[in-house]
Amino acid sequence: MAVHAIAFYLLATVTLVAGVCVVSARSPVHSVLFLILAFFSAAGLFVMLGAEFLAMLLVVVYVGAVAVLFLFVVMMLDVDFASLRQGFARYMPLGAGVAGILAFEMILVSTAVSTGGAARLNDTPQASDADISNAETIGRVLYTDYIYFFQAAGLVLLVAMIGAIVLTLRHKPGVRRQVIADQVARGPATGMRVISIKPGAGIDE
Repeated sequence: MAVHAIAFYLLATVTLVAGVCVVSARSPVHSVLFLILAFFSAAGLFVMLGAEFLAMLLVVVYVGAVAVLFLFVVMMLDVDFASLRQGFARYMPLGAGVAGILAFEMILVSTAVSTGGAARLNDTPQASDADISNAETIGRVLYTDYIYFFQAAGLVLLVAMIGAIVLTLRHKPGVRRQVIADQVARGPATGMRVISIKPGAGIDE
């Protein structure tokens, strides 16, 4: 029990410190790296709660995709971050107040659940079957009871991806593009035929 308590307080402290460093670091690259550290620490907390599926999603999706994308965007774009930080001190009290309210609400909800909620009846997280992992349990429910909602979410993401491609697609005049239909319909009359292998002999169109 002492080992779990030490691991919890260590991961929680690292998560909080990394979250503060994300918004206080001067370099945007350092902010992204602190964000990745916060994601890893939060994934460790999920593992301690028995939610290894959420921990895997946090590492694979957020660290492997979102945070790395942020890092590439920050390193590739020439953004004047000094001008963006000019109002940091002015909005600092407002941000601290909002953060304090959210922290108070989270503490209030956690206290209510642990003292009078259904979670207090279980000392450890319970699964539907001891022989089935958390990821398998979620997969069975997701692909049986919620399969239509899962397919609808996939269609929404597909439409969003197509919309992003259409919005960012730019047609420049004077650029020769590949026409697949013309290539497939090409015949001897419109094709090119090599008539000699000697250097400088040319080709016959």
